[in-house]
Amino acid sequence: MKFRFIPAALLSVVALTLTGCSASTGDSAAGTDDSLSSVLDSGTLVIGTEGTYRPFSFHEDGSGELTGYDVEVARAVAAELGVDAVFEEAQWDAIFAGLTAGRWDTIANQVSITPERLEAYEFSTPYTYSTGVIVVPADNTSITSFASLDGLTTAQSLTSNWYTLATESGATVEGVEGWAQSVTLVEQGRVDATVNDKLTFLDYQKSTGAKNLKIAAETEDRSESAFAFAPDGTALAEAVSEALATLTADGTLAELSDKYFGADVSQ
Repeated sequence: MKFRFIPAALLSVVALTLTGCSASTGDSAAGTDDSLSSVLDSGTLVIGTEGTYRPFSFHEDGSGELTGYDVEVARAVAAELGVDAVFEEAQWDAIFAGLTAGRWDTIANQVSITPERLEAYEFSTPYTYSTGVIVVPADNTSITSFASLDGLTTAQSLTSNWYTLATESGATVEGVEGWAQSVTLVEQGRVDATVNDKLTFLDYQKSTGAKNLKIAAETEDRSESAFAFAPDGTALAEAVSEALATLTADGTLAELSDKYFGADVSQ
């Protein structure tokens, strides 16, 4: 996953930074901000995305139409702007380089807002919110908080931030390659729990109908994901934020959230 949690103390900084974005198409530090006008003139919003990141950006059956939560949100945003959505696929490691090089106007790929990224890019308002969660068997009643993991065993990818959270909570970690393996170990009773992103669990529950697992606890801090733009893309970022506000008000984002996750993850 692309999420990184922002401590609660930094959320206000993020909000102030986003609020401070200019809505005009006046001069930017690099010159005239034509990010919005160029999109409107061309009639297309070019969007960088992975295309391999289910359920956010992926191809049906591996080779079918590009779809996913982020893809559908991006299409809805483009429609609000009165332009067509055009997707360009790239690996995650190259997706920001493509944005900086002007290969696409924005990125829609569950890009989490972090202090470091705020220094380098423009962002829209968030369209996805999530937390870290502890996933346990549905009949487990002993794990009710992260402190409950002390002395227990969880299944985690050893390179993920979830590994760090689990070990900091006192858990002994059994290393796995990813979510599929970790959830299997929990279901088989070979580990006590796994720590992961809430969206990952909701997608798993929605797609499989599994009722043998539950969320035992979740973090207080939330991650926020938004559209990312080049540093001189303030005008376009603000227009996309306005489009997202409309899509929130008319229920579109809530409907898309329910379609993919069975819950509203847009606010």
